[in-house]
Amino acid sequence: MSDEAETDGDEAATDGGEEVLRASDLGGEGPPVEEKPYKIVFEANKCFGAGKCAEVSDNWVMDVVSGMAKPETYYIGEEDLDENVRAAEACPAKKEAGVIHVVDRRTDEEIAPDPHGDGTLSVDW
Repeated sequence: MSDEAETDGDEAATDGGEEVLRASDLGGEGPPVEEKPYKIVFEANKCFGAGKCAEVSDNWVMDVVSGMAKPETYYIGEEDLDENVRAAEACPAKKEAGVIHVVDRRTDEEIAPDPHGDGTLSVDW
């Protein structure tokens, strides 16, 4: 199974009548959490190719053909956390709420960009 973040069909849990999308609802299981405790959720459909992520993180590369960014890996360890948080915070898409989300797989909380301030996943799809 690819380590790309994608929906798996059971994407929402209900919470008081509202659908809540959790990071664990997206993508596959990935490598063991102990090895790679963070996951990147990327809203590629909302990316407009500003390239800010690739400027601040070696994990993000610009595709010359599509003009869009793409992470080299969706599961990261502590050593790659800071640069991917910078990429998420630098992303100007979605009125600067960003389309790159760094999530702690242990707690299911969004670390960056966390525009809601409460750790909930801020995807827009």
